[in-house]
Amino acid sequence: MTGKGWIVSIFVLSSIIVSCKNEKKQNAPANNRSAGGGNRPVQAEAYIVRTRPLSESLEVPGTLLPYEETEIRPEISGRVVSLNIPEGSFVQKGTLLVKLFDEDLQAELKKLQVQLQIAEKTAERQKELLKISGISQQEYDLSELQVSNLKADIDLTKVSISKTEIRAPFAGRIGLKSISNGAYVTPTTLITSISQVNQLKLEFTVPEKYSKDMVRGRKVNFTVAGSDQTFTASVLATESLIEANTRTLRIRAVVQGKHQLLVPGAFAKVLLTFGKNNESLVVPSQSVIPQARNKRVIVYQGGKANFAVVTTGIRDSSFVQILDGLKEGDTVLTTALLAVRPESQIKLIKVQ
Repeated sequence: MTGKGWIVSIFVLSSIIVSCKNEKKQNAPANNRSAGGGNRPVQAEAYIVRTRPLSESLEVPGTLLPYEETEIRPEISGRVVSLNIPEGSFVQKGTLLVKLFDEDLQAELKKLQVQLQIAEKTAERQKELLKISGISQQEYDLSELQVSNLKADIDLTKVSISKTEIRAPFAGRIGLKSISNGAYVTPTTLITSISQVNQLKLEFTVPEKYSKDMVRGRKVNFTVAGSDQTFTASVLATESLIEANTRTLRIRAVVQGKHQLLVPGAFAKVLLTFGKNNESLVVPSQSVIPQARNKRVIVYQGGKANFAVVTTGIRDSSFVQILDGLKEGDTVLTTALLAVRPESQIKLIKVQ
C-alpha cells in the first residue's frame, strides 16, 4: 500500500472512533435519566390500622303471611242446604259455615236407635233367664253382641252426620265463597278459605353462610312499602335443609304486634345485622388484595412496601375486619396497589 493509501485508512479509522465516542456521550445522559426514573418512589395514600365498631348488614326480600291459612273443602259429597259464609268477615272457631243434606242419615239414626232399645230389652230378659238356667250362656252373649253392634252403628252414623256440617277450624277471616246454596259438592270442591290475620308471619331466605346465626328467638327488623316505620319479628323456625339451587335457607318469623299497614301477602324488606363487634381491627375494603389462595395487604415499613397475608372477617360498605396478619398501628396502602412491588420505595402523600 502506498503512503497516500495509509493516510486515507488512518483518516477513516479516526472518524469511526470519534463517532463512537460521541454516540456514547449522547446516550449516557438518557441512560442516566432512565436509571433515575426507575428508582423514583411510588406515591400512595395509606391508612393506620385501628379498632372501631363494625357489623355486617344484609338486606333481603320477604313476604308477610297469615299465621294460619287453609282451604275449606267438604269431607263427603252432598247437596248444600244451608250456606253461612260471610265473605271478608271474622268468624269464631266452630262457626257452622255449610250444611249438607243429611235427612237420610237422620232416618238411619232413628232406625238404629229403635233397634237398640229392642235389643237392650231382649238382653235384659235373657239375663234373667240365664240366672234360672232358662237359656245357655252362648244365647245371652249373642244378645249382648247385638246391643254392642247397634251402638257401634249409631256412633258411625253420627260421625257421618257430623261430616255434613262444615265448621270454621279456627277463628279468622273468611275469604270469597266459590259455591252457592243448592250446589252439589264433592271432597275436591273448594268452598272458601279462612286466614288467621290477627297474627302474621314473615317469611324470607338468607344465604347459606348466615344460616348458623338464624336461631329461634332472634329479632329481625323489616319495613313495608308505603311506610318508613320499622317493624320487628322473632324467628320462629328455619327450614330443615339448605335449598340446593339457590344455596339459601328459608326462615319464618312471628311479627310482633299489630298494625294496619301489615297485611298478608305484602312485600317486606328485611334488615339483618351480623357479627356486631365494638372492637374490630379494620382496614378499608380497597386495601385488601384478593389472591387465588389468600388475601394480602401492602404494609408500609421504613419507606418500603411489604406484602402481608391476612385473614378477614365481617365487612360493611367501607371496612373489612382483620382477624390475623396485622396489628393495631400498622400502616397499609390504600392506593397505587397495582404499581407497588415488594421492597418498592414508597412516598406517602396522605395518611388517614
